[in-house]
Amino acid sequence: MNWKKVKVGDFLIRVKDLIAIEKDNEYSLVTIKLYHKGVQLRKKELGANISADKMSRLKAGQFILSGIDARNGAFGIVPSELDGAVVTNDFWHFDIDESIISKEYFLWLTSTPFFDDICKKASDGTTNRIRLQADRFYTQELVIPSIENQHEVVVELKNQSTKIFTLQNAYTSQLAQLDSLNQAILQEAVQGKLVPQDPNDEPASELLKRIKLNRTGFKPRPIKELPPIKPEEIPFEIPSTWVWCRLGEVCEVNPRNKVDEDIDAGFIPMPMISQLFGIHPTYDVRNWGTIKTGFTHFANNDVVVAKITPCFENSKAGIISDLPNGIGAGTTELNVLRGNGTVLAEYLYLFVKRIDFLKNGAKIMKGVSGQQRVPTQYFYNTLLPLPPLSEQKRIVAEVERQMAKTKQLKQHILANQEATEQLLKALLHQAFEGEAA
Repeated sequence: MNWKKVKVGDFLIRVKDLIAIEKDNEYSLVTIKLYHKGVQLRKKELGANISADKMSRLKAGQFILSGIDARNGAFGIVPSELDGAVVTNDFWHFDIDESIISKEYFLWLTSTPFFDDICKKASDGTTNRIRLQADRFYTQELVIPSIENQHEVVVELKNQSTKIFTLQNAYTSQLAQLDSLNQAILQEAVQGKLVPQDPNDEPASELLKRIKLNRTGFKPRPIKELPPIKPEEIPFEIPSTWVWCRLGEVCEVNPRNKVDEDIDAGFIPMPMISQLFGIHPTYDVRNWGTIKTGFTHFANNDVVVAKITPCFENSKAGIISDLPNGIGAGTTELNVLRGNGTVLAEYLYLFVKRIDFLKNGAKIMKGVSGQQRVPTQYFYNTLLPLPPLSEQKRIVAEVERQMAKTKQLKQHILANQEATEQLLKALLHQAFEGEAA
């Protein structure tokens, strides 16, 4: 294969097709995503709302980059749907001299770290004002094969990348199927289908009676009286040894801690709560007196659930554990469930991690856009299928066993996914280092 050295300025010809902005005309404005994510329509805007008197008109097939963010992969080929769109001077667009480099070959080249490095070397300026410098950019050198050989490289890259992309799509599909499997496990757990029932278990109806008798020291402070359960509310059948109840009947919702001020406690902001299954929230150690006011209270074995969007929909939740002195406080954007040992924290946790719990809560969120929250009453009123305590333990153990298996599968898929990404990088490196077959 024949190779030759060229400069960027030999084949990229900058275009400035300036047009006057008419106030009554509508214009397509462009954005270029970072890290090779492509050129996209930002919005359509009436000329009267555009401050510039003139802007440069794009042509489909041109190469375009951001003078500010080219070093961060903000470049690409103008798609046909953006033909005629307009840009400011912060965007540079070019015709490509295809007698030197083919458009397809150049497009593949720009997807490599090599071209990122060219843009970084050609950028300069003070912090927050770093921009691409034309003289540096145009004089950057690269080695390319002849036009004929470029075509061969492109054909080989297409063939190999198609295989790689097929694998990547398969792994993405497998991860989605694994998420669905995890949800199926959780749903079967709360429907009594995950483990067999034991006729020797005390019925959950007796457990519920005992919980109600022991409520004297447990003041759930409901927003309103919990309504009786209507037959039409029941979403699915449960075993005869189970019973339907409302969360507020068997859990304390948002309990408060009453302890001495001068002790250590755990403090948990929202970033310390994971949306992944089985991850306990982490914490910072704080003096209880400094955090007892103005924050949500919780204690070991409480289940915390985010109530604000998008944290709730993303299933940020966890079982509190290992807090200093067993208590803590944290973000006010939480609701707290305390089962007091009669409803296992692990069972409550798998219940609130189900997609149905999240979807039903999201439907009744209140508040302005971006600040919507699940009403606290949802945590009182939601129907809970309550198993016997001994069966709760068996369910939790079986969920943990099955989730451990799916976690291993996920790690295997992610490893394969990473391997295919590295394979594509190696393929591109080989093609543009002068070693392509």
